[in-house]
Amino acid sequence: MKKNMGTIDKVIRILVAVVVVVLYFTHVISGVLAIVLLAVSAIFVLTSLISFCPLYLPFGISTGKKE
Repeated sequence: MKKNMGTIDKVIRILVAVVVVVLYFTHVISGVLAIVLLAVSAIFVLTSLISFCPLYLPFGISTGKKE
């Protein structure tokens, strides 16, 4: 896997995931919406940690530095 995520992209994804988790634990979101958002947040964190987003691949998107 070639890295296709830049630092800003990773930081934004992690911040969104943290916001969703905080909203869940403060009971602002609940039910099916909360479960879906928590799953998306987990995917955001995972893709941020490995610096690779599979959805960017078919479109040729890369937010990382040019080599």
